[in-house]
Amino acid sequence: MGLLGTLARNLDALIGPGVMLLYPLYASMRAIESPTTLDDQQWLTYWVLYSFITLFELSCWKILQWFPIWAYIKLVFCLWLVLPIFNGAAYIYENIVRKYVKWGGDVSSDYPESQRKVLRMMSLDARKSVERYIAKYGPEAFNRVVKAAEKEAKKH
Repeated sequence: MGLLGTLARNLDALIGPGVMLLYPLYASMRAIESPTTLDDQQWLTYWVLYSFITLFELSCWKILQWFPIWAYIKLVFCLWLVLPIFNGAAYIYENIVRKYVKWGGDVSSDYPESQRKVLRMMSLDARKSVERYIAKYGPEAFNRVVKAAEKEAKKH
């Protein structure tokens, strides 16, 4: 088997750092620089999960050394968390974490106070939609929508 066998046995060591560290670091920096907060969720969740995996490994290394496939399980799981086709970290956040953690008042200070007031009243999903709308059409368009809604509310 020679070279191919050695590569197969050390696949986790060869591509693991790129999958688990280099690409997430690059994507996290891009997320920081992007105007939307949607990609921040994916990468913040990834780093939290990666930290838990690392803590688990450090705590249970004596047990894990008896499971030679652990490194491959970790690699496949991290691939699922990281790859854009799956966005596993965002999936875990949306389907597990959000059910148990409620964040209400966190609204970016990038918005004027009048917009922050409106955004605080929204659910997280609605807030994300509005943030996408603002990113696409600008804050003035959002102000027009809010003013129209206020006029409509006064009529009734």
